[in-house]
Amino acid sequence: MRILSAPLAVLLLAGPAAQADSIDAVQQLEADILSSPSATQALTARCARLHLADPPAIRALRDHDTDRPAGPDIRRLLQVSASEPVRYRRVRLSCGGQVLSDADNWYVPARLSAEMNATLDGTETPFGTVVKPLNFQRRTLKTGALHDGTHVLRVTALLVDAEQRPFSLVQENYTRVLVGNGYP
Repeated sequence: MRILSAPLAVLLLAGPAAQADSIDAVQQLEADILSSPSATQALTARCARLHLADPPAIRALRDHDTDRPAGPDIRRLLQVSASEPVRYRRVRLSCGGQVLSDADNWYVPARLSAEMNATLDGTETPFGTVVKPLNFQRRTLKTGALHDGTHVLRVTALLVDAEQRPFSLVQENYTRVLVGNGYP
């Protein structure tokens, strides 16, 4: 006998209409994230639409106890040598007390200004807001649905500056709150 996870079991018991609504909600979230210049902008708009806070302000709550060094694959994507510094930052992006995403971010501090690095080190300002002056673009590397009971979508993206130099690799896990109450 196979035991189903609680979210999957609820989704299956909800019937075809609820399943379709849930799939549509996750697909719309994915479309919103991928079509926005930055995840922070997409989350701000979603926070406003869901009335999570007024004004809809996104905060980056940093986990200072976690460190994940950049391995060879990450360094290759960021186009840095084994000796060039790469920083790691794990945050929970929140709005109005609700966690919207858990994000892992590896970035090249030498490709950011001193002011940007200081802001990232000392404030709750989201990465996308801090690096906005770089006129960056997101290059999506991978997306996929998540079914861990908390998250519904994972996006992995490379951020490149106006000169097309990569400066950050992000892996973002978006929470159920972003697809509304209809998601089991």
